[in-house]
Parts: sequence; C-alpha cells; structure tokens
Amino acid sequence: MIRIVSIAALLSLLVLVLYLPSAHPPERFLAQIRSEHQAMEELWGEAPALRILDRALGLQGAAREATPVPPIASASAASGVDGAVAREMASVNRRLFGNSYFRAIDALVLLAAFRLSAMLEWLPWMAAFLVAATADGAISRVIKSKEFLHHDPEVFALAVSAAIVLACTAAVTFVLPTTVPPLTLPTVIVAIALLGAAALSSFHRRA
Repeated sequence: MIRIVSIAALLSLLVLVLYLPSAHPPERFLAQIRSEHQAMEELWGEAPALRILDRALGLQGAAREATPVPPIASASAASGVDGAVAREMASVNRRLFGNSYFRAIDALVLLAAFRLSAMLEWLPWMAAFLVAATADGAISRVIKSKEFLHHDPEVFALAVSAAIVLACTAAVTFVLPTTVPPLTLPTVIVAIALLGAAALSSFHRRA
C-alpha cells in the first residue's frame, strides 16, 4: 500500500511540474514570488523576508548547477571552423533552452525554492515540537513492546501513506502559481510530525 501511494503521488507530482510551465508564462511565477515576498515582509519583517529571498536564490543556483542543461551564452569570436561550430552550438542552445517553456521552468524552480526557503525559516521555531513528537512516538513504541501489546500495521501503513500524500501535496503547492498563506507551511510541518509519530508508535518492535 505504501509503495503504491508513493509511486502514484510522485508520478502525479512529475506530471504537474511538467505541465505547469506550458500553461503559465514565466512572468506569472515571478509575479507570485513578488506577491508572497510582500506577505513575508508583513509577517516576518524586512530583514527575515530578504533572508528568505536570498536563500531561495541560493537554492535555485544550486539546482541550476545540478541540471545537465547548459547555460545560454553567446558564441565566441573565434574564426575558422572552431568559430563556426561555436556559433552553431550557441544558436542551437538558444533555440532549445531559451524558449518560454524552459524559462517558465526556471521561474517555477525559483518559486519552489522561495517557498521551501520560507518553510526552512519556520524550522528553528518548530524544532522543539518535532523533537517532542518523535520522542513521543518512540516512547509509545517501547511501552507497547514491554506490555506485549500488538503494534497495529494498519495504523502504521495509514499514517505513512497519509504523510507521503501530504508531503507530495505540499510539493505540489510549492510549484502552483497561486497564493499560499504563510501559515500553511508550519501547519504542514506539524501535520507531518504528528503522522510520523503515529507511524513510529505503531511500527513493530520486538520486546
């Protein structure tokens, strides 16, 4: 069940990520980033909002370096056969990767990086809750094994599947060019932590 849910959720996410750049121009994603940056300034203040934006730009740069797509650059001024080959490769590069679709993908990655950066901004505030939820699940698991209580595999599978679906839904939300309320991000963290604690408490443990 967990494997089926994981494959279905990831395939749905992949299809949506490939479809969105064809349905929305790059300007749509950039306008959404500007709108949410203003919302972050109202919620966090100017300095944290700029820190979120700077982290997002760093994440986008790291993602761009990890992709096999070559940078679009002008041809060199070399003459002869080398210059002709360089100019032709630069022309092919511009036609292939300089169109609206690939520019929209780049803007989509920046939007996802911005929202991920905003979620990372919440982690120091949520760290205590995450540790408490994990400890609660681990302690419940140990108590059940000591009392010879049966761990519930159905609860474990349901909790893990729900956490996977929620994580993929959050990933889909990261790339949608629609307004996402800032408090949605910590809510997702809390929900995944609670589901993880429920799964951990029901995971089989030998006494």
